[in-house]
Amino acid sequence: MLRLLRAVLWGLGAILVVATLLPFFPGEAWWIRIFDFPRMQLAALLAVVFLLCLFAFDWRQARFWVLAGAVLLCLGYQSARMLPYTSYWPKQALTATEAECPEDRRLSLMVVNVLQDNRDSEAVLERIAAHEPDLLLLIETNAWWADALAPLEEDYAEIVAQPQENKYGLLFFSRLDLIEPKIRRLVEDEVPSVHTRVRLRSEMEVAFYGLHPRPPEPSQDTEERDAELVLVGREAREVDAPVIVAGDLNDVAWSDTTRLFQELSGLLDPRIGRNLYPSYHAKWPFLRWPIDHVFFSADFMLMQMSRLEPVGSDHFPILVELCHQPANEGQENAPDAEPEDQEEARETVEEGREAAEEGEE
Repeated sequence: MLRLLRAVLWGLGAILVVATLLPFFPGEAWWIRIFDFPRMQLAALLAVVFLLCLFAFDWRQARFWVLAGAVLLCLGYQSARMLPYTSYWPKQALTATEAECPEDRRLSLMVVNVLQDNRDSEAVLERIAAHEPDLLLLIETNAWWADALAPLEEDYAEIVAQPQENKYGLLFFSRLDLIEPKIRRLVEDEVPSVHTRVRLRSEMEVAFYGLHPRPPEPSQDTEERDAELVLVGREAREVDAPVIVAGDLNDVAWSDTTRLFQELSGLLDPRIGRNLYPSYHAKWPFLRWPIDHVFFSADFMLMQMSRLEPVGSDHFPILVELCHQPANEGQENAPDAEPEDQEEARETVEEGREAAEEGEE
């Protein structure tokens, strides 16, 4: 029995080590990039393997130190990548209380990937009614969802609708005035995004980007997704207004692509120093990771961020409330891009557009 356990530990340990090392390799192949996602799960399994090694192997033998050492190094690496998304790390976005923020400077936003085949529209409407966000971005919305969510038109005067049947439809509702709202297709014709200015109650204008790029999966590498994030990141840096980027980005908070996006855009991630807020998969507790995001510029402070109760989708809704505090700009640890990041961004956009053109042929 002990011999069988040792064989299993060697096999499982080798798989976990390879899964940890694969994302170090350059390239956008889906079977490499997919291992950016399950760092929590890999860390948990690595910890179990290490503890079982203590029981199954003789500590005086070299094979124990080879296996246990490799597993422990990988566990340390995975933990280090996730550490910034815990309360043990300094907050990247500072916190504002209700007393510190006048009503006219507040902005609430809910992001909901409804799951196109989900039919529990009542749960979605109930969650929206319970929180009454100023801005509401609904993802994977087709014609059925556009009809089911029509009651929202009574409370939201401004609507940007792009329902589609390919799981990339978008609906954007706003209680605040929108300025020049538009649907753009930055990389792929079948993948739209929402771009608009939002006028706060204080009359300040905010640039808003609502995104849902394709995920890495068999037959779908990440060139197009990465290019879209880079394009929005570069544009956000140049905008002469506060910026919010939100949506199901189909990328985890700790990936190199999200790091590049933040450095290019200078936007803050409210998860850093707080919590992972894993938003997917709502129905599989062991397979969850943070892919629904809200990033914002340094002239915002965070009043609250919540992962809400499920709505029948495979994603949890995410709710944030922000406070516009321009005097705070520069006091937060905003990321910045180095020259090598700009070169990486240029190559990423070129590769993404080439991949999109090949996909259309």
